[in-house]
Amino acid sequence: MDIKEIAWPLDGAGISDFLRSLPVRPLLLGLGEARHFVGELGELRNEIFRHLVEHEGYRAFAIESDCLMGLVVDEYVTTGTGTLDDVMERGFSHNFGASPANRELVRWMRAYNEEHEEKIRFFGFDGPLEYWAASPRQALTGLHALLGGPLRDTVVTRETLDTLLGQDDRWADEAAAMDPSRSIGRSAEAQRLRVIADDLAALLDTQTPQLGARDRERAELYARTAVGLLRYHHWMADDSPERWTRLSALRDAMMAANLQAVAEHGQALVFSANLHLQRAKSVMPLGEQRLEWWSAGAITATRLGDRYAFLASAFGTAAGATPPPDTVEGILSTLPWEHSVVDARRLAESVAGAVAESGAGSGAAPAKRVSHDFAYFPLDPDQLAGIDGIVFLKEVGPWG
Repeated sequence: MDIKEIAWPLDGAGISDFLRSLPVRPLLLGLGEARHFVGELGELRNEIFRHLVEHEGYRAFAIESDCLMGLVVDEYVTTGTGTLDDVMERGFSHNFGASPANRELVRWMRAYNEEHEEKIRFFGFDGPLEYWAASPRQALTGLHALLGGPLRDTVVTRETLDTLLGQDDRWADEAAAMDPSRSIGRSAEAQRLRVIADDLAALLDTQTPQLGARDRERAELYARTAVGLLRYHHWMADDSPERWTRLSALRDAMMAANLQAVAEHGQALVFSANLHLQRAKSVMPLGEQRLEWWSAGAITATRLGDRYAFLASAFGTAAGATPPPDTVEGILSTLPWEHSVVDARRLAESVAGAVAESGAGSGAAPAKRVSHDFAYFPLDPDQLAGIDGIVFLKEVGPWG
């Protein structure tokens, strides 16, 4: 099969054609990153999102960034509160606020909302963590404040909550990422806070009717974040060999819970690493360990079925390195367009023939591209059947 028959140039018409090729219209469309901080991919993502908003009815954007910090960005794009400079500094984790593409995205979303009554929303869907975790203070005190009423203080008073939380730097000790003995996640205070978080979340379930829609949405975010963070801190103090596998799984479970909430707002574009959005098990080396866990995308796909679709990104020539012709990236490099969207499932069926045509040998299976950049994850040819589409950039510049 000529792969041009299963690919489209990645313009507005191309992304719409791809969406129409899916069995149903997705509620969440995941766009994965083969590597963070690739400027060309960020710019292309912005073009895709603009088209989805203006022509396909999409109303939200979610990114792999701190879900609580994301509230700052959402407030700005929906109401104009704050300044763009301040929002980029306080509204993103993982240094994503320094990305020019992210800045342009936020600027465009605010400009769009100024001209339209129906607002588009912004969400961070990662927890307040990466390899270490933040203090649960904002989530716990925010939930406590929103609940109000006499029942709240039968769970915990604000004064007791502040005493149990103590200094935030005790929680946000980066050294605890590699040294479980540095974690306070199994201290008496942390153990008590886990029970309190659970009780406050249960109280929220009983008090939901008294909250307006926006307060209810924020309270639910605080509740699942507080419970998730304290659970993560608990397992940071674990010294078993399974510690990092469990922490990786817990992080993606928090992501999946946030994506479920995003889906309640209608169609959304989700932007994150391929590893967090794919349906297959995520695999990552960590020192001498090999971590395997189910990603946020795999969990979300289980819950939403065909209403979740996943576009993995892939690069041809990247940072000056050209892909071998017998890799998936090498095969896709024969496409005539600089940017393409490819039907990955049909590619999986035809890729062996394409490899043979490339001179790799009759019936040869595609090879996996090898990268010496630990932050870049090339496509795994064995996982093509679990991907709906591939966003392919024929060339990207030096890594950011």
